[in-house]
Amino acid sequence: MPLHLIKLCVGVDTVEELERFRDMRVAERAARGEPEVSRHVTRMAPKRAEEVLDGGSLYWVIKRVIQCRQRIIGLDEVIDAEGTKRCAIVMDPEIVRTNPSPKRPFQGWRYLTDSDAPADLTEATGGADLPDELRRKLIEIGAW
Repeated sequence: MPLHLIKLCVGVDTVEELERFRDMRVAERAARGEPEVSRHVTRMAPKRAEEVLDGGSLYWVIKRVIQCRQRIIGLDEVIDAEGTKRCAIVMDPEIVRTNPSPKRPFQGWRYLTDSDAPADLTEATGGADLPDELRRKLIEIGAW
């Protein structure tokens, strides 16, 4: 069973904004001849890396609500400008919307078990065909 990570998406107000940011970063990587993947660099590396790499995703909390996820495809050690070791969470660029799930603020990333992770948003679960603005308003008023 995969183990997931969950992280606040600071400075991003909507999934659409996250998608634009992802597109910009992937294009920058492609222009440098690097793989077209998403990366998020964090201070700490998961100690349970093997479980995370066994099908885990990074679930993004946007405006206190888990709204989407990206499949994790790698965990790379990187060195920042000051020479400090960091962890780059390498993700598939596809952003998958999830059923909205409220989440209180926290620092850093946390583990998220598969049983606690929200399901993907599909037509079968309802809401996949809603316009983004309507979905956002429903989340804002707590109706979803």
